[in-house]
Amino acid sequence: MDEAAGGGLSDEAAEEIAQRLREICLALPEAVEKPFGGHTAPSFRVRDKLFAMTMRDGAALTVKAGPGVQQALVEGDPERFYVPPYVGAKGWVAARLDVPQDWDELAELIEDSYRLIAPKRLAKLLD
Repeated sequence: MDEAAGGGLSDEAAEEIAQRLREICLALPEAVEKPFGGHTAPSFRVRDKLFAMTMRDGAALTVKAGPGVQQALVEGDPERFYVPPYVGAKGWVAARLDVPQDWDELAELIEDSYRLIAPKRLAKLLD
């Protein structure tokens, strides 16, 4: 079983989640949706730098986290969060989207990731 796997997502659920993520991410200054590599799953960038990306099956969202946040989330709620392959060593954290999530918390994590990736001038627009 894949580390990110949970109950799996129907196509309808995956599209509903993708739309919710679009609403959160695209509300950020100069944020755009642009696929990552050859994937078709939604990924979001600011000035062509990734700040949020979903897994191919839509079952997980990966965001950049500040120091200590990744560890706190994974240790505090391993059913919802895990260290993703490849980018986990650089502080990114993954949230499972095929289990119940706190969307206010996810929106905060997305905004925090954006602040870490975006140019300072754009990040200040959120204040």
